[in-house]
Amino acid sequence: MTENPALDPNTNPAVAAIMASGIEHEIREHGRAKSLREAAEMRGITPRQLVKSMVIKDSKGVYSIVLVPGDRVIAWAKLRKLLGVNKAAMPPQGEAEAVTRFARGTITPFGIPSALPVIADELVESGPISIGGGDHSVAFYLSGDDLLDHFGAIRFDITDPDPSFEESVA
Repeated sequence: MTENPALDPNTNPAVAAIMASGIEHEIREHGRAKSLREAAEMRGITPRQLVKSMVIKDSKGVYSIVLVPGDRVIAWAKLRKLLGVNKAAMPPQGEAEAVTRFARGTITPFGIPSALPVIADELVESGPISIGGGDHSVAFYLSGDDLLDHFGAIRFDITDPDPSFEESVA
């Protein structure tokens, strides 16, 4: 048992799940970030390498986990077309938490009670990435390919650039 319950597989189902996955990974503790840019900086990675996990619900009532590089945002029209639905959105916080066991900002595909389809943007890096670890202070570091392989996810073009990461070219 660890001193921090967020790192303890007995209290954090995401930690237990990644430890049981067989995937080569690291689990690290860090402070709570105020922005994605700050989180990437704290983790020593680029915003593209920080992969956001979001739960979405489509008009058929199906929940999925969507993996999005940190410098991108969901392109809802592209995602709806991929899913073959006319509506898809992030459910309210309480609903997302009931489905995943994790608060918004800590959602991860690891450790959710029932397996959900995992959809990844085509720009999720193949190599080293970081993904949330079920708590605001926990991050998992692993290969993007290993993450997608583990969950049977396939890369699709489902995002657009996040305007807050657009930088002028000199």
